[in-house]
Amino acid sequence: MQTDVPDIELNDGNRIPQVGLGVLRIDDDGVTPVVESAIGLGYRHIDGAAGYDNEAGVGRALANLGVNRGERRAGFWITTKLKDSEQGYDSCLKAFDRQLGLLQLDYVDMYMIHWPTPFDWRTPETWRAFRRLHDEGRVRTLGVCNFMPSDLERLHDETGDYPAVNQIELHPTWQQRDVVDFCREHGIAVEADSPMARGADLAAGDGLIGRIAEAHGVSPAQAVLRWHIENGTIIIPKSVHPDRQRENLDLFGFALTPDEHAAIDALDGPVRAGHDPATFSYA
Repeated sequence: MQTDVPDIELNDGNRIPQVGLGVLRIDDDGVTPVVESAIGLGYRHIDGAAGYDNEAGVGRALANLGVNRGERRAGFWITTKLKDSEQGYDSCLKAFDRQLGLLQLDYVDMYMIHWPTPFDWRTPETWRAFRRLHDEGRVRTLGVCNFMPSDLERLHDETGDYPAVNQIELHPTWQQRDVVDFCREHGIAVEADSPMARGADLAAGDGLIGRIAEAHGVSPAQAVLRWHIENGTIIIPKSVHPDRQRENLDLFGFALTPDEHAAIDALDGPVRAGHDPATFSYA
């Protein structure tokens, strides 16, 4: 198994491991052994959120392994996200204090606005709080999730900043090329949540993914994740099973052929699997 995961350099000069572990829909007690397993297998990047209601469990895992403070802390990238209900200046600062305590950390590597909520836009005051946390050294990198080009332009118009990372729904059947192109044009790294559409895309293309996987002696999941890697996308696949965690990290001993990569590109479709950022609010 090859687990020498490369880093992606961000527009703020920080470097994020290209593969991380997502912890959505894992309860607070259950997430602790999941994170411990992943770190034991070589993961250096954990992607969490206040809205997942499991930050305390993530924090226990980091503390149990002794990677939450001291010299070992620098080797890990820990992301968390602000609840939509806590957007705003004072509410964000208060929320972050609570989150940092639950995670048992002195700082997080990335803090993200979870959804843009354009129907209740509070990004400028939230971003002002983000900047303060960054200036205080408690957050290294500022990011957003689910921002469309119009949201990113509005953020830039009102604050003068683009985020370092935009985490979006991105998988073979929902590639959001307009969003990806905008981000690349403006130096924003793209991070894929649901990189396999929660497993649905493993059967995409009438067996295409399976045939590509078989040609390389890998799993369908590895074939899809390798496509993301070759696109330069940051990925955070979730698994509670150590064998699948290991598999999701083992993406660097093979490469898709140009024809295989193009065939996965051609799976792009018109229907998202998740929520519409124009109308959705989470937590």
